[in-house]
Amino acid sequence: MRKVVKFGGSSLADSHQFRKVGDIIRADESRIYVVPSAPGKRSAGDVKVTDMLLDLYAAASQGDDFEALLTAIRARYEEIVTGLSLDLSLEDEFNEIRRVMKEEPYEDYAASRGEYLNGKVMAAYLGYEFIDPYEVIFFNEEGALNTYKTEKVLSARLKQTERAVIPGFYGQGKDGRVRTFSRGGSDVTGSVVASAAKVDIYENWTDVSGFLVADPHIVYNPVAIHTITYRELRELSYMGAAVLHEDAIFPVRSKGIPINIRNTNRPLDEGTWIVESTAKKPAYTITGVAGKKGFCAVLITKAMMNSEIGFGRKVLQAFEENDISFEHMPSGIDTMTVVVHESEFMDKEQRVVSAIHRLSQPDSVEIESDLALIAVVGRGMRSTRGTAGRVFSALAHARVNVRMIDQGSSELNIIIGVANDDFETAIRAIYSIFVETQL
Repeated sequence: MRKVVKFGGSSLADSHQFRKVGDIIRADESRIYVVPSAPGKRSAGDVKVTDMLLDLYAAASQGDDFEALLTAIRARYEEIVTGLSLDLSLEDEFNEIRRVMKEEPYEDYAASRGEYLNGKVMAAYLGYEFIDPYEVIFFNEEGALNTYKTEKVLSARLKQTERAVIPGFYGQGKDGRVRTFSRGGSDVTGSVVASAAKVDIYENWTDVSGFLVADPHIVYNPVAIHTITYRELRELSYMGAAVLHEDAIFPVRSKGIPINIRNTNRPLDEGTWIVESTAKKPAYTITGVAGKKGFCAVLITKAMMNSEIGFGRKVLQAFEENDISFEHMPSGIDTMTVVVHESEFMDKEQRVVSAIHRLSQPDSVEIESDLALIAVVGRGMRSTRGTAGRVFSALAHARVNVRMIDQGSSELNIIIGVANDDFETAIRAIYSIFVETQL
């Protein structure tokens, strides 16, 4: 058994948390490759090291003095090094950060140094080899991961290394500069390392014991999900269930490597298993319910729309011309609804409406705002009769008006549109009927 283990920022916020992580790694000899994030918040009012580094970059790019900021960042690492009783100096690393920020500051370099420094500390603490992602993870000209080159170089490097620390979040861009993933990208690094090393399990350690069926900020003490498929996770992650970076799925999915979400502060909890497929029956009909606010719906009406070839393409061209992506597109015989993010659409709405008229000559175009989308997701929905009926019964009982419905043929999820003001009520109603009452 061989494992890649990734630890989030809250798991590495100070020396006390570092010791917990060290105990977890040493408790299982199969945990051979470690991917650390930058130190996170130590308390509610604290600041993440990555945010401190971005403030440092902002000052440096304006030509302002940043020594106080650099000193504060250094103090965070000195606390960890001292607390772990390590014989480690980061003097050279901080001198290099100072040099780059004075001579040629750029944002990705600054943002990446939190993981880089934490990787140095973690390698010294564990006695593992340090591998700089700049040497083994590569991006293409568009800023996307160069999967082929990364897999080739990283795989060869790991074959020579029995145990190693590989910091998360960054690699090397096509221009030779440091390049970062989007925030939360250490999850992706862990997945890339797991794929390249062809390990058996990718453990992702954070501050929660896996995924929950619903957002705990909306539903009191929701139950945990034991097993979830990649497809279910994609649906829930996209709709706001943000325990794992959604792009972290792809590298391991192609290799059939399961992901295990674990809690650093409760290491005995089994957490959530993310798998390609499973014969295990879910505990409930639904696997999870999640959603987002802030959408609007553009309703296009035209008689005999269904017989006009290319009508949908013409409508979507109006959105494309204005650089707006759509989320969902339910339709009827003479109607077509395009759901978009309100924040992207509002400043361009009249241009889009004008373009729709110019390109497709509809009978009318109407806009509805203040829309929230809720995804009810679950592989158990396929084999259970009346799932949609139970959803709408629960919403009707809670006096929530359904403004949009969209369901794919896979029967894996149902998308429901409700008013922003009804969002939390709807989530609680759906959770209640499928989990609390299990009618």
